[in-house]
Amino acid sequence: MSTDPREDRVLTLEEVIPEGFDLLPQDAPLVAVVVSLTFPGMAGESYRIMRDFTRSAFDQLLESGARAVLIDSSAADPQAALAAEDADAVLFLGGGDVDGSLYKLQGPIPKAYGVDLAADEFCIAMIHRTLEKDQPLLAICRGSQLLNVALGGTLVPDIVPSTLHQGQLGQPMFLDEGVTLTEGSKIHGILGRERVTVRSGHHQAVDRVAPDLIVSAVADDGIVEGTEHPGKTWAVAVQWHPEDRDGSVEDRSAIFGALVEQGLLRRRQLAQHVQTA
Repeated sequence: MSTDPREDRVLTLEEVIPEGFDLLPQDAPLVAVVVSLTFPGMAGESYRIMRDFTRSAFDQLLESGARAVLIDSSAADPQAALAAEDADAVLFLGGGDVDGSLYKLQGPIPKAYGVDLAADEFCIAMIHRTLEKDQPLLAICRGSQLLNVALGGTLVPDIVPSTLHQGQLGQPMFLDEGVTLTEGSKIHGILGRERVTVRSGHHQAVDRVAPDLIVSAVADDGIVEGTEHPGKTWAVAVQWHPEDRDGSVEDRSAIFGALVEQGLLRRRQLAQHVQTA
């Protein structure tokens, strides 16, 4: 993919946010969606993927009965981040590679793509705030990697071989991948089975797992495909893309529905606390 900044494209809100959120009741849970509307090299196929996956995530939130607000991590605006503090849940979507300096990687990242240090630091700060407030958190792909780095873990900078995780030269970037879920994990409970087929297109992944996280999903080659934070009410991370429309409709609905359900539960608990205070 091109990394010429002159070719970078920027997603518009009209492209990724469907109509209909204003028709939901005001007491519907609010989900803050953190995603970069642009990054270095976002053009062509990467632009289409970001547009389609982001739109799919918003469509699924709407279908699940949640209101949503987009927070553009490429803008790295601290004021925009404040919108997440009033949200009932926070969703971190995919995007470019995480800057290697954040997990003390020595040397360049092979096949580096879309690296944006300011966006990374913005997201990591948001992850810390989300966890401190114990808001339900769902982190997808890049979001999963950022969660691990934020809590002191490291990443595999370039998976070799990557044949299980992304299409090879001349093939579509995303493919079906078999993943084993950890019994007793939240993602296992959500999907209701040990083996799942997911949609993957990544060359990086969690390496050393952060001390506060546990592994919830593993690929057939041993690559970590999911983590969770057992010390928080609901913090779930998956390396794959449930928002890919070529994947399972039922699994996408279940995962996003679980996030929305947790957001609604938190909203009701906070309202009850205010009433009894």
